[in-house]
Amino acid sequence: MTEEIIIAGFGGQGVLSMGKILAYSGIMQDQEVSWMPSYGPEMRGGTANVTVIISDERISSPVLNAFDSAIVLNQQSMDKFEPLIYDPNGITHHPTRKDINIYQIEGARLAAEGGNPKIFNMIILGGFLKVKPIINLDNLEKGLKKSLPARHHNLIPMNIEAVQTGMAELKTIHQL
Repeated sequence: MTEEIIIAGFGGQGVLSMGKILAYSGIMQDQEVSWMPSYGPEMRGGTANVTVIISDERISSPVLNAFDSAIVLNQQSMDKFEPLIYDPNGITHHPTRKDINIYQIEGARLAAEGGNPKIFNMIILGGFLKVKPIINLDNLEKGLKKSLPARHHNLIPMNIEAVQTGMAELKTIHQL
């Protein structure tokens, strides 16, 4: 099994964190992992994306020319990448392709309703893991422990709950 993923959005949406958590979780599952971020000089608001490869076999290159899954969190990324999962918040031109599976999750709305916008990326990650269960929740929890500073470990249960919310709230837009 090899899964090649691109996660794309604005800086500040947790794009790089989501990729890092996926990568650490893959390591906890004894898989080969590659994590390669790409972002502009802006702290927040600029474009950011990260490629993550999780595989049972050695990974020859972290550079992707194509990917298995795209998680899209803004219109610029929607215009550039073909989404598997996207958040409709801020998207004006929704995907129309009929030759790929497309799922939607209202992560921004769900995070706001939950009273914590910082769990947005974990809600999105939960939707992805429902479609592509490449990481189990036990290893995701271990990945969170590795990627979060110790002072934030008290937030891990809230993050796991956000992942479960994302799994429950995912909507199918088009499925082959």
